[in-house]
Amino acid sequence: MIRQRQIETSAADFIPQDRSIDGLRLAARTCRDCELHREATQTVFGEGPSDARAVFVGDQPGGEDDREGRPFAGPAGKLLDAVLQEVGIDRRQIYLTNVVKHFKSGRREREHRAAKATSREIHAWIPWLEAELEAIRPEVVICLGAMAAQSLLGPTFRVSRQHGQIRPTAWAPWTIATFHPAAILHCPDAIRADIQQAFVADMKLVAERMRTIEFTHHDPGDESSRGA
Repeated sequence: MIRQRQIETSAADFIPQDRSIDGLRLAARTCRDCELHREATQTVFGEGPSDARAVFVGDQPGGEDDREGRPFAGPAGKLLDAVLQEVGIDRRQIYLTNVVKHFKSGRREREHRAAKATSREIHAWIPWLEAELEAIRPEVVICLGAMAAQSLLGPTFRVSRQHGQIRPTAWAPWTIATFHPAAILHCPDAIRADIQQAFVADMKLVAERMRTIEFTHHDPGDESSRGA
């Protein structure tokens, strides 16, 4: 018996020639490279300025994100917002996205927390994330959680041991990984305070780097920036 080889599509088949953020966002609405689109209400694409100097990459949308069509709209987003405010980062000036851009529900009634995407589903969305990063060309990339870290820093990366380490990558000259806010919300009570403290410390490094970038890009010879 001759087995016919299954013809697989590639995510690259759906990525448009217009690789601007607006072009990618429009095309992603109709991406069908993985089966997750059957469960999701809509594609949850990235959000933020197309020229943002910092890109935060999470794992996949939660239930609230799926309903609103925005990344980090649920409980994890609220925790992230609180920490960003604490360390002095303006969410309006950063770009937020996920590796996977469709919600994956479990067998239970839909919740904020998504069922974990498979390696096939993650692989399907990686070209879209790469296209986002190539379009934005950020100076700082922050990987939130294991999926984002391993997608961009390699499969052996361990957030628990290597969070807060700074390294140059193909995506940005300054790349760091830390815990995902959702992981903090769902970790055991006995260690939650320690994990959140580590997360805040990592975010302080990001804030300091962003302030350094802002200072470096400020032109002291620009008379318009000086007082009378």
